[in-house]
Amino acid sequence: VFSKIFSHEALESYLPKIQLVIKDTLRVWSSNPESINVYHETQKLTFRMAIRVLLGFRIPDEELNHLFEVYQQFVENVFSLPVDLPFSGYRRGIRARETLQKGLEKAIQEKLQNTQGKDYADALDILIESGKEHGKELTMQELKDGTLELIFAAYATTASASTSLIMQLLKHPRVLEKLREELRSKGILHNGCICEGSLRLDNINSLHYLDCVIKEVLRLFTPISGGYRTVLQTFELDGFQIPKGWSVMYSIRDTHDTAPVFKDVDVFDPDRFGQGRSEDKDGRFHYLPFGGGVRTCLGKHLAKLFLKALAIELASTSRFELATRTFPKITLVPVVHPVDGLKVKFFGLDSNQNEILTGTDAMLGATV
Repeated sequence: VFSKIFSHEALESYLPKIQLVIKDTLRVWSSNPESINVYHETQKLTFRMAIRVLLGFRIPDEELNHLFEVYQQFVENVFSLPVDLPFSGYRRGIRARETLQKGLEKAIQEKLQNTQGKDYADALDILIESGKEHGKELTMQELKDGTLELIFAAYATTASASTSLIMQLLKHPRVLEKLREELRSKGILHNGCICEGSLRLDNINSLHYLDCVIKEVLRLFTPISGGYRTVLQTFELDGFQIPKGWSVMYSIRDTHDTAPVFKDVDVFDPDRFGQGRSEDKDGRFHYLPFGGGVRTCLGKHLAKLFLKALAIELASTSRFELATRTFPKITLVPVVHPVDGLKVKFFGLDSNQNEILTGTDAMLGATV
């Protein structure tokens, strides 16, 4: 089922919707006279993307904002100690989950009743159809669980990577300009505008430097530190015997930091993945931001597509600058993110890459 949800055809149909969500979000960021907290806002963005694009829910903005707040309470307490006391994090998490499930059930019911005007099959459509194909209609509880799983998969890690992407573009303006040059050379960016109809999946996949930038963000700022596996067969590692049936954890971050194929591991250098160097091509398990083996992350292609679409919009339609004197420190828990969330001021650009005044600023200017 999940291979269908993240297939080439599915991604192609999601892309225009992802673009719309990103464009709308950047417009809101740019119209804000104050700086924004990028990590918090990218959490909202990825949640909205999951709800509107991946699941196809038509939830009004006010309800969506409430659902996001409830979802945050759920995520913040999902790893709490299972101590069921009145004011414990565990109890708050359970309550948030119950509220979330009610909201999702309402959205699913409305979706099942209203199939008019649908121009693409979203992940939930594929999930429902797959159940029917196998002669098993999914229950409402199964649909709610599947929906929550898809939101969870698309949310925290993508928000982390999106924040890291924005921070690196701020730190490395030459990388941002090189991205713009590639977009111009491929006929995607012209006179400061994204050419209509130019952002198809094949076109995006042909942007080699953009691919290098996203790969380098994920190498240096892998959202999660590692993963767990069950030992299928007893083996020996550095003189220690690891018995069959044990659970082991592998570290993605340490792998990226110590892999001999990467030169100057602490330097943000997208060109390391370019054709001349291809540092990720030597060996199978030196580069694994989405895990490795048969249990690699199923949503990795959707995550990379989202990050690429975000990078294209940032390079094409936005000017942004750090709102603090220095860049913040990074914390690794629960996922990689700046300790202050990364405070950034966004400015809209017109078709000639000039700053657009907000409505208030324009009116003030007219009265002077």
